Amino acid sequence: MNTFTTARTHSSQIFPEGVVLECGRRLAPVEIAYRTYGTLSPARDNAILICHALTGDQYVAEPHPLTGKPGWWDRMVGPGKPIDTDHFFVICSNVLGGCMGSTGPRSPKSADAYPDGKTELWGTDFPPLTIRDMVRGQELLIRHFGIDRLFAVIGGSMGGMQVLEWAVTFPDKVFAAMPIATAPLHSAQNIAFNEVSRQAIAADPDFAGGRYWEHDAIPARGLGVARMMAHITYLSEEALTRKFGRRTRPGQGCTPPDAGQPASLFSEIFEVESYLRHQGSSFVRRFDANSYLTITRAMDWMDLSAEHDGDFSAAFAGTKIRFCVVCFSSDWLFPTSQSRLLVRALNKAAANVSFVEIDSDKGHDAFLLDEPDFDRTVRGFLAGAAEQAGLSSRPASPDPAPGV
Repeated sequence: MNTFTTARTHSSQIFPEGVVLECGRRLAPVEIAYRTYGTLSPARDNAILICHALTGDQYVAEPHPLTGKPGWWDRMVGPGKPIDTDHFFVICSNVLGGCMGSTGPRSPKSADAYPDGKTELWGTDFPPLTIRDMVRGQELLIRHFGIDRLFAVIGGSMGGMQVLEWAVTFPDKVFAAMPIATAPLHSAQNIAFNEVSRQAIAADPDFAGGRYWEHDAIPARGLGVARMMAHITYLSEEALTRKFGRRTRPGQGCTPPDAGQPASLFSEIFEVESYLRHQGSSFVRRFDANSYLTITRAMDWMDLSAEHDGDFSAAFAGTKIRFCVVCFSSDWLFPTSQSRLLVRALNKAAANVSFVEIDSDKGHDAFLLDEPDFDRTVRGFLAGAAEQAGLSSRPASPDPAPGV
């Protein structure tokens, strides 16, 4: 049974002209699903674009329509919070290739329906995307709002990659940028992790060559394993030890079974096993497998030096954007060394850049968790940038953007 469904109430905007992708194809029309928080100032100069990570979406600061859980950055975005919606107008859109309302593999190839009322979905025929393609889709939405320049672009992990692409592709449309727990290229190790996840999905018999919906199925086992694998990389050894250690589930022994007992090779003996399986099973109910394949491959293509003979600094030449690069000491997916590589490139380009490494044992996911030093960093950077930009203390009147 196909248990994956999408909410039908997304705020979205359709762009008939679409986007010319880096692969050379035009994807049209394009639909971008989004959510907004706060009020746009009359000068339209207080907008912050938040870019979500691989498995995130536009529901950044409100209950998710499928899971009912709080928004993925609810602790950071809202009145009086580090990204203060009493002062800023916050936008978050589902990326191209996503599965929460924006055009992606779950979208129909055309608006024409077959005689039986069904439409052909893209599936694995969806064009290959890059992070830059995602950013071009976001730029269509920003123009629709009538915003000439974003006050700030903020994002972690894949969201941080989007921040960097904004700085490179649309440098005149961004005042401040905060790339968090990210890098200017995807490392060989990270590509390897993504490939194992993709192969797990493809090996699931229910994948059906990427046409699983035609069989009223989803590759739940493969997608669940992909999520479990990825989730390990989001944590740290310290975090796993603190949360689970070698604790066993109730009724399970902590020593090897007797020779006369049947083997329990696939039972949930340890608490960490149960945790990972829960992560996998809950994920398949809200995410599309083909979107996972599309988006992870887009991350793999990320390399800001590719067009500059390996020189990252050339990508930022002449930039006037204020940067704050943030990383976490225990993040081994996007380690501090990669943030330092980015900072050195920005320094070489004479950019205005600050660098903060947060001491944390929570791993890559630290930017999503309770880290007071990180909260202070975000709040402080935005306050300083707002003063430099000459923003008023708060919007003068309720004046939402078109379509909000």
